[in-house]
Amino acid sequence: MIRVVVADEGADGAAAVRLARELRPDVVLMDIRMPGTDGITATRELTADGVCEVVVLTTFDLDEYVHGALRAGAAGFLLKSVEAARLVESVRLVARGDGVIEPSVTRRLLTAFAATSKPVRTPNGLDQLTDREREVLACLGEGLSNQEIGRRLFIGETTVKTHVSRVLAKLDLKSRVQAAILAQDAGLVPD
Repeated sequence: MIRVVVADEGADGAAAVRLARELRPDVVLMDIRMPGTDGITATRELTADGVCEVVVLTTFDLDEYVHGALRAGAAGFLLKSVEAARLVESVRLVARGDGVIEPSVTRRLLTAFAATSKPVRTPNGLDQLTDREREVLACLGEGLSNQEIGRRLFIGETTVKTHVSRVLAKLDLKSRVQAAILAQDAGLVPD
């Protein structure tokens, strides 16, 4: 079991980035609205450098924040009204490589995604994936956890993690959420 320990707390986004670079936690809980550097900018800095995974934890249930956080590379988006036990479990899930989205936000996110009528595009690097990696990417596009992917593809969870890591590396992605969006954009996920 993954142990959850609070390593430190920053007063703003700049402090969060500085502390995360210094302490190297597996997961950072990041607010959106903070003095100075906002949470989306701080998230982008941390995920671009591969410092850690970020879960945005905010009181603001606004689509612009959800989309901004996910585009910045956040592995999760939760509201501060989340129950403590679910928050801890979400941190564990993200530390294991999964993503988490607030249930009340999920439906709006899916509806917004479905409403976009972008033509299917082939992202750079997709042709470098093995058949199994493409299958894993498609499963990520459906929002499946490592355990669910393993069951569907009849492979072990450790093998799934290896495939996910390779997919992220080959496609130059920072998170599973970005991989899921790419899989959707590429038309790898059945309607």
